[in-house]
Amino acid sequence: MISDWYITALFLLILQAISCSNGLSMDYYAFSCPSAESMVMNTVFQALNKDPTLAAGLLRMHFHDCFIQGCDGSVLIDSTKDNTAEKDSPANLSLRGFEIIDDAKNLLEDSCPGMVSCADILAMAARDSVFFAGGPVYDIPTGRKDGRRSRIEDTINLPQPSFNASSLIRIFGQHGFSAQEMVVLSGGHTLGVARCSSFKNRLSQFDPTHQQDPSLDPSFAKFLSQKCLAGDNTAVAFDASPNIFDNNYFNTIQRGAGLLFSDQALFNSPMIRGLVNLYSMDRALFSFHFQQAIIKMGLLDVKEGDEGEIRLNCHRIN
Repeated sequence: MISDWYITALFLLILQAISCSNGLSMDYYAFSCPSAESMVMNTVFQALNKDPTLAAGLLRMHFHDCFIQGCDGSVLIDSTKDNTAEKDSPANLSLRGFEIIDDAKNLLEDSCPGMVSCADILAMAARDSVFFAGGPVYDIPTGRKDGRRSRIEDTINLPQPSFNASSLIRIFGQHGFSAQEMVVLSGGHTLGVARCSSFKNRLSQFDPTHQQDPSLDPSFAKFLSQKCLAGDNTAVAFDASPNIFDNNYFNTIQRGAGLLFSDQALFNSPMIRGLVNLYSMDRALFSFHFQQAIIKMGLLDVKEGDEGEIRLNCHRIN
């Protein structure tokens, strides 16, 4: 039987080969800014010690960045009078932690001016937030360049909370992910919350023209209905431990208590229900597979050479 150690070693060898081909490397800042990773980690940990809920925001921000035009920090760019940027899309209004990226960038500009990209800072911050929350430790290659495009219309390509399993498999597949990798990345919802505006259409109380989502556990539906009386912006946790990276998310959707339709769709689909059951029983396996999938995600369509730049301010192109 092949051991997890062997699989990890093989994966790292493949990762190093990929990294060399796209301009990234595991020691990219070794000479130009040797303290880069520790400075980002310290900044992230200081912020999360004050507000651990920001771990979910940083992880989600990295995901939303990479799925649109690749991992290029485009989600950090502010809108201008001539352009509405990604961050002002309804799909991104719940993202949090921008100030952490700014703080890390300011420190790095003081120590290593013009060396460390905002895209790399975001990738490192997401990694460090997963570790802070009790998730797997993993290394990432660095050397990403910052993109020069950020448009609201591009965010139509983000997975939607109303997606069923087939739609999720399709949109993740467009980025080279298997159904298994889609399920394990969806497990990132073990951290954080969603707003009532994202799921209240599943409740007949708020949409009398539609039947209540039959996949919702009735007692959970009653709980959600009561919570959402307070308004669309009311936050509800994805699982019972929203600040801890564990496998409770999968246990939750097994009970019919998936918060978003797209969460519950993972268990409703006979194609992938077995993966939900597997990860609900094995936290270590979930963490191991998440580690592999998130590293792969961080390599999506990275900018290199003249394709990008090193932004001096993460909120605007140079």
